[in-house]
Amino acid sequence: MYNIICKATAIAIIGTSSSINAFTPIAQTNIPITRAANTFQSLPSSNYHQHSTLLYGAADDDAQDNEIERLKRQAAKLRAEAASLEADKAKQLAEAAEKAFNKFDVNSDGEVSLSELKMGLEKELKTEISEKRVTELMKIFDTSGDGALQLDEFVTVDRFRNQLEALAREEKRLAAEAEQEKKRQEQEVLLAEAKLEFLNEKEPTMSDKALSVLPYLFPLMDGLQYGRFLLSSDDAGANPFVVILAVLYSLYRSIPFSGFVAFFALNILSGNPSINRLVRYNMQQAIYLDIALFFPSLLIGLGGLISSGAGLTVPPGVGEVFSDVMFGTLLLTLAYCAVSSFLGKEPDSIPLISQAVKDRMPSMDMLEGGTLDNEGRFIPKMPERREEDDKSDEDKK
Repeated sequence: MYNIICKATAIAIIGTSSSINAFTPIAQTNIPITRAANTFQSLPSSNYHQHSTLLYGAADDDAQDNEIERLKRQAAKLRAEAASLEADKAKQLAEAAEKAFNKFDVNSDGEVSLSELKMGLEKELKTEISEKRVTELMKIFDTSGDGALQLDEFVTVDRFRNQLEALAREEKRLAAEAEQEKKRQEQEVLLAEAKLEFLNEKEPTMSDKALSVLPYLFPLMDGLQYGRFLLSSDDAGANPFVVILAVLYSLYRSIPFSGFVAFFALNILSGNPSINRLVRYNMQQAIYLDIALFFPSLLIGLGGLISSGAGLTVPPGVGEVFSDVMFGTLLLTLAYCAVSSFLGKEPDSIPLISQAVKDRMPSMDMLEGGTLDNEGRFIPKMPERREEDDKSDEDKK
C-alpha cells in the first residue's frame, strides 16, 4: 500500500507541474514545446483518475481502522472501570456484612443463632419481629442448613430489611387470596342452597309422597275403557274398588274436556321447580302413560279396518282378551308406581317411558351459570343466553 501511495503521489506531482508548464510562456521555460507535449502524451487521463481513486480509498480505510481501534480501547477502559466499581461495591457490602455480623454475634462464637438474629434485627430496625418471620429469614439465608448464620452466609441489614418486606408482601398476598377463596366458597354454598330452593330435589315428605300418587289417576281414568269387560261383570258391583272407580270416573267425565284439562294441568305443574322432584316426576310419567294408552286403541282400530277390508271376521273373544290384558297391565304399572312413590323412590323402571321422563326432568347441571338476586334467590340463566356464552367460549378457544 505504501508503494502505491508513493507512486500515486509522484504521478500527481508530475501531472501538476506539467499543467503549470503548459500554461507558462515559452520564453520562461527551458523545456521545448515538443518535450511538454511528449509529457502530456505520456500520462493518459484514465491512469490519472485511477491513481487518484486509489489514494483516497486508502486514506479512508486507514481512518476507519483508526476509529475502530479507538472505540475498542474506550470499551476496554469502560469495562475495566465497571469491574473496578463492582469490586469496590462488593468490598463495601462485605465490610458492612462483617460489621453487622460482629454486632449480631453477641456471644462471639462465630455464628449468629436464631435468637441473636431476632434480637439484632429488632434493635437495628427498631420494630418487633415475630419468631415465625425470623425463622423464615433463617431458612432463606442459612444455606448450610445448620440453623445458624456464618459470616459467609450473613448479609447486610438492608438486605434483611428488603427480605422482610418481601415476606410481608407475600403474606398479605396469600391472605388476600385466602379471603377471596373464602368468599368464593361462601358464595358457592349460598348458590347451592338457592339452587335447592329453586329446584326442589330434597327428600320427599309424607305429603309429597301422597301427592305424587294422585297424577296416576289421569291414565287410570283414560284406561278404564280397556276394563269395561271386567268392570261390567255381574259380581263387579259388589266390589268397593269398582264402586270407587265408578264414582271417580263420573266426576272425571263431568268436567268438560277433562282429558285436555288434566293433560295441560299436569304439564304446567310438572314444570314448577319448587314442587318436589318426586311429584314432578310422577306428573310427567302419568302424562307419558296416558299417551301410551292411545297406541293400543290405534292398533285395535287398524286391526278392525284391515279385517273388514279383507272380509275377515275377528272373534269377539279376541278383543275382550286384548282389552283385559291391557287393563291388567295398566293396573300393575300403576300399582308399581304408587308403591314406589309411597316409599319415596322414583318409579323409574318402566321400559322406554321412565327413561324419556328422566331426559325431560331438569337437573342441577342445567342450572349452571345462574346467579343470585339481591334477596338471595336463584335466577337461572336463560337457554338462549347460555348458548351465546358457550359459543363465545368456543370462539375464544
